[in-house]
Amino acid sequence: MSTVTSPIELRKLGQSDLEVSPLGLGCWQFSRGSGIVGKYWSNLEDADILEIVRASLEGGMNWVDTAEIYGGGKSEQALAYVLDQLKREGSIHATPLIATKWWPMFRTAGSITSTIDERIRCLGGRNIDLYQIHQPFSLSSIASEMKAMAGLVKAGKIRYVGVSNYSAKQMTEAHHLLQQYGLSLVSNQVKYNLLHRNIDRNGTMAAAKELGISIIAYSPLQQGILTGRFHNDPAQIRAVSRLRRMQSGLDEKSLARSKPLIDLLAVFAEKYGVTPGQIALNWLIYYHGDTVVAIPGASKVRHARENIGAMSFRLDKQELEQLNEASWAALK
Repeated sequence: MSTVTSPIELRKLGQSDLEVSPLGLGCWQFSRGSGIVGKYWSNLEDADILEIVRASLEGGMNWVDTAEIYGGGKSEQALAYVLDQLKREGSIHATPLIATKWWPMFRTAGSITSTIDERIRCLGGRNIDLYQIHQPFSLSSIASEMKAMAGLVKAGKIRYVGVSNYSAKQMTEAHHLLQQYGLSLVSNQVKYNLLHRNIDRNGTMAAAKELGISIIAYSPLQQGILTGRFHNDPAQIRAVSRLRRMQSGLDEKSLARSKPLIDLLAVFAEKYGVTPGQIALNWLIYYHGDTVVAIPGASKVRHARENIGAMSFRLDKQELEQLNEASWAALK
């Protein structure tokens, strides 16, 4: 497994002053197994969360991504708790940049303003560096939501505005609306990996590059498929829920189609002395220059260390393109 051998080069998030590591820590798994969304994960103990966050920050990650819907604030609270612990220990000297999200379903834009103090409270009074609309479906227009978000920036409640799961058209509209307030849309958080490239097909990636908006990739390892674990040991599929199997492509036909890509990841992993998953993450954060950053989760400390190791090397241009071609072949 690779370790970081040189300082991690930070990059600007969109057209903001936020300088982030190419990988941040996704915190969905800190939901305490609570709520419809949080039940996707088992309940992690405080000690486990503490060590995951410690390993991530000590390894060079400088930002975390959470959300209101992750356990109804429980992920935010867990994060705040362990950051307080680490600060008391003297383990961290700077608070990581914090990104969180407002849940819009069955709500209006007024909820953005009325719930922001609760988000700050759950985060232990910490600054919200990036506040995102979690998905585009609400009872208000994008215009109303961007007006509310701009108001939060003006009030000093948040620093920058992002969205999640927005189409190219919706993202562009949000960006232009924010420009009326002297702001720009910083990011669009979407599912993106070597086995899920919808944004390359539907114009979202192209629009993001044109407008200078960062793509924050979630599910960067396609629920573990890109680590090769299910190809190497198909028996592991039985332990995965039916819903997750359907969402991730954990069926015999899909696994057969993606095997050449997984084999290529293994070849490069051997060359660099890393894991296939680290190769997949490295492709993600470098193939499109600085446009894409990613937020792999970690439910174990070894996952956090592996994520960090994905930033310790860089695939060359030819290798990036080989993976690109293998990716498209797997998606035919």
